[in-house]
This record gives sequence, C-alpha cells and structure tokens, in this order.
Amino acid sequence: MTGHTCLRDAGQGPKSHRQTQGAPSRAEKGNGPWEWDLVCNSNKLKEMAQSIFMAGILIGGLVLGDLSDRFGRRPILTCSYLLLAASGSGAAFSPTFPIYMVFRFLCGFGISGITLSTVILNVEWVPTRMRAIMSTALGYCYTFGQFILPGLAYAIPQWRWLQLTVSIPFFVFFLSSWWTPESIRWLVLSGKSSKALKILRRVAVFNGKKEEGERLSLEELKLNLQKEISLAKAKYTASDLFRIPMLRRMTFCLSLAWFATGFAYYSLAMGVEEFGVNLYILQIIFGGVDVPAKFITILSLSYLGRHTTQAAALLLAGGAILALTFVPLDLQTVRTVLAVFGKGCLSSSFSCLFLYTSELYPTVIRQTGMGVSNLWTRVGSMVSPLVKITGEVQPFIPNIIYGITALLGGSAALFLPETLNQPLPETIEDLENWSLRAKKPKQEPEVEKASQRIPLQPHGPGLGSS
Repeated sequence: MTGHTCLRDAGQGPKSHRQTQGAPSRAEKGNGPWEWDLVCNSNKLKEMAQSIFMAGILIGGLVLGDLSDRFGRRPILTCSYLLLAASGSGAAFSPTFPIYMVFRFLCGFGISGITLSTVILNVEWVPTRMRAIMSTALGYCYTFGQFILPGLAYAIPQWRWLQLTVSIPFFVFFLSSWWTPESIRWLVLSGKSSKALKILRRVAVFNGKKEEGERLSLEELKLNLQKEISLAKAKYTASDLFRIPMLRRMTFCLSLAWFATGFAYYSLAMGVEEFGVNLYILQIIFGGVDVPAKFITILSLSYLGRHTTQAAALLLAGGAILALTFVPLDLQTVRTVLAVFGKGCLSSSFSCLFLYTSELYPTVIRQTGMGVSNLWTRVGSMVSPLVKITGEVQPFIPNIIYGITALLGGSAALFLPETLNQPLPETIEDLENWSLRAKKPKQEPEVEKASQRIPLQPHGPGLGSS
C-alpha cells in the first residue's frame, strides 16, 4: 500500500480511498487495515493496538503476580487460560477497532498470568538438577509456536478466522489445567499442609512410588518445613521488594536485565524486513535461530551457571548490536549474521532470566518478584519503537542506544548471586544467608538434598519430576 495516493485526506472519503489504493490482495481481504480503514493517517493505530497488547502483559504481571502469591499458582493459571480463550475469541468477533483493542489488552493480561504461573510451577516442582533443562524446554514451546504461526497465517489469510483458530485451543488448556497440581511449597507456606500431603501422595502414585507416598504423614511434612511455616506467617507485598536491602539490590539488577533484553530484542524484531524475504519466511528464520541458541543455553546453565550465562548473553548481544553501527549498509550478509547472532543471544537471555529470576526470589514472594521484574521487559518493548525515531537524526543512533543498554543489563547481571545447584530459598532469611556462604565451597549433594527439606526426596527424585 505504500506508494499509493491517499485521497481520503483530500476529502474524498473511504470509498475513493480504497479505489485509489487498488484492490486488496488475497492476504489483505478481511484484514483489519482494510476493514477498519487503518490506512494513511490512521495507519499508526495498528502500532497503538500492539502497544495496548503489551500494556496488558505489563499490568497483568503486576496484578497477577501478587494474586498468585496470595491465592496460589494454579487458580491464576486456570483463570488466565479462560481469560485468554474468551478475550481472543472476542477479538475475532470485534465489530469496531476500539472494542478490538479492549480484547487485545485482556489477551495480554491473560498471557502474562499463563507465563508467570507456568514458570513458577515448573521451578517449584522440578528437582534442582533438572530446572535448567525444563526451563529451556518451555522456551522451545515458544519457538515451536513461531514455526506454526506462519503456516496458519498462510493457510488462513482472513484475520478473524486466524484469531479464532489460535484462541480456541486455550479453552482445552483451561479444562486440562484443573488437573495441574498446586505448588507444594506454596501450600505448606500458606498453612494448607493437609492438601499438600494429598497432592504428594497422588503424585507418588503417578510416579510409581505409592509405598513412599503412603509412608508420608502430616507430622513429618510439618516437621521438615517447620522453619518455613513459622517464618511465612509474615505477608509480603511488592513494596517489600524495595524495602528490604538485599531484595532491593536484586530487584534493581534483575529489572535492568529484563528491560535490556526486551528493549534490544524488539529492536531486532522490528528490523527483520532487512533480510529481504517475505514475511512468512522471516518468521521461520527468526524462530529457527532459537533452536541452537536454547540448546547452548541448556549446556551453559547446567555447567557454567546462571550468573555467567545471563551476563554473557546480554554482553554478546550488546556487542553484536553495536557492531552493526560500523558495518556498511551494502554488506547485507554481514549485517544479517550480526542481527541473527544478537537475536539468538537475546533469546538465550530470555530463557535464562525466567529460570534465574524464579530461583533468586524466595517462595513467599516469588510470583510477585517475577511479576515486577518481568514487567520491565514489557516496558522495554513499548519504548523500543520510539528509539527508532532517533534514526531520522543520525542512522547510527538507535543501534548505539540498543547496544549500550544491553551492555548495561549484562553488567548488572554480574552483581547477582549464583543459583546453580542451590536449593530454592523459601524465606527472606534463606536469601540473606546466601551472602554469608557465597565464598564457601559448594555443598555436597547430600547436604543439598537435605536443605531442600522435601520429605519424598530421600526416596528418589522421581516424585518431584511430575
């Protein structure tokens, strides 16, 4: 549609405007821009819809993170699935653009709850040695979706049917989430030990360890978590993330890392047209980059640690983006390689951050901390398009800003403690004790298992892997 004259601005109305633009293509028929006249001066409303969607994710992280710490991980996950299914389907039948934007905001709100709850449940159920693998496996689900979406978009060119097609499966996920077990740690720390015992026994049967499950008792469960139960009586809110010195420092460093990742990631995502291929192939290319990137992330997280992986991912991404400043525009292949490498590093940063953040925050405030930290990547994604405007002054300015921000995020990660092979902190006191033993040798496996204080682990790790 670029390069055509917009006669609507000269007072000739939508009909003349469409005639001047020419007949829409197969992919444009039924598309929002044509259906709601989102062209010419109204073209910027498309970006507004995207910003509103990101705002929904941002606010959802704040609200649902706190609600999850209060009411549990599974209820928020279940409600978020239903909200996304209903709002996504509603967007497909939106009669006007304002109503469509309302539904898009609710979609972002629901996605935030699904993402946070899934990550937290994964971390609080999976054994320590398997966290990195499972966290990265969840990241591959996102990559798998990137491969499927271009095919669906090509097969279903009308946006309403495409929107409905990708929304309906979440009704199935909503129903299946009723069988998702609640976090045992959250149940015990919330004074629901009886329910936690029932779930542990049910999981024991599922994992073929029925006898070990039957030997568990409520007294044994409370005894193993006596310290956590007594300390968890205090209720924590988002304000405690900034009131308590250690949490404040950790939240600042994590927030900067999250912001830098989202900020730089979407700077590259918005420049994918530089590849010079059609939109469908672009999606596949950028999805394909995640496959080796996430595999390398698994190895790095498991052997080098979270601290090193996170810092290296952002520092390398920042270096790649800054290098684009010095590569001439006619060397398109070199620029493309740098962009793909930077995108892969930022994908690794995302994978690491979800795991690292959930391991750093104590159980009593973990979901709230995840929500507050994660919202900064949404702020970064909302601010990123505005920085592109500075390119009108000097073409190299945007990449300088993106690259330096990524380097700052990587530098902030260097001030975070390592969590490799460490038990999840249950309370604020556990987190503060980390600094006292930071210079001590690594714990022996037996000591680590004992510090987990989960009764079933002495009988084998299989129970916690459900």
